[in-house]
Amino acid sequence: MKALALIPSRYESKRFCGKPLAEIKGKPIVMWVYDAVKNSGLFSEVCVATDDERIEKVLQQYEAKYIMTSKELSCGTQRCEQALTILEQRGEKYDVVVNIQGDEPLIKTQQMAKVLEGFEDKDAEIVTLAKKIEDIEHVKDVNVVKVVKAQNKALYFSRSIVPFNRDEDLKSLVKKGVYFKHIGIYAYLPKVLHEITLLEKSTLEQTESLEQLRWLENGYHINVMESEFDSIGVDTPQDLEHIKQIIN
Repeated sequence: MKALALIPSRYESKRFCGKPLAEIKGKPIVMWVYDAVKNSGLFSEVCVATDDERIEKVLQQYEAKYIMTSKELSCGTQRCEQALTILEQRGEKYDVVVNIQGDEPLIKTQQMAKVLEGFEDKDAEIVTLAKKIEDIEHVKDVNVVKVVKAQNKALYFSRSIVPFNRDEDLKSLVKKGVYFKHIGIYAYLPKVLHEITLLEKSTLEQTESLEQLRWLENGYHINVMESEFDSIGVDTPQDLEHIKQIIN
């Protein structure tokens, strides 16, 4: 399987402007992600997809591969699709495209391998990851996206507590392993990635502010692979300090 890894990276962020270039031990976050993906040995090609010349300059300094995309794109999925289009126009072809968040410097090889493993299912269109939630506070946290799945297929994603605990207390259900945290790494068939970026925003997507609900509403199947590892992203300067302590 010929797999392409794309790392969408934009400079402007409401909560942490310039985040990709914030440094951990003297190296920008985007390069922590790039090196982790490159060193995994899982991909035929690894590229950063960015729209910002400041990020481009740093990537050049590190001799990292990148593709410049439009500043008009609204999300990482669109950025990955445009980067894929550019590569395909150059004559490159891939069996699977993996969208890896550019703000997760602690991304693990096992997570990337697990999402690729999802394509052992010949009918897989989109594959993502989830981890069992063991902390009741994470179930309650609206910033933790929950996924409900059956037979490794996503049924629904929500920031709310789903499934709803009608007859048992929440603590009991957490112990039973009912709740799963969605981990935002996605793998797509190239054809599917092109298709989903053409879809109009859906009602559920706008209600929950979760893009993947658009795909479900339009009939796409999302395979969910269970990960042993959590994701730790950098959304704020406080998150960055937390990760610095982990790496140290």
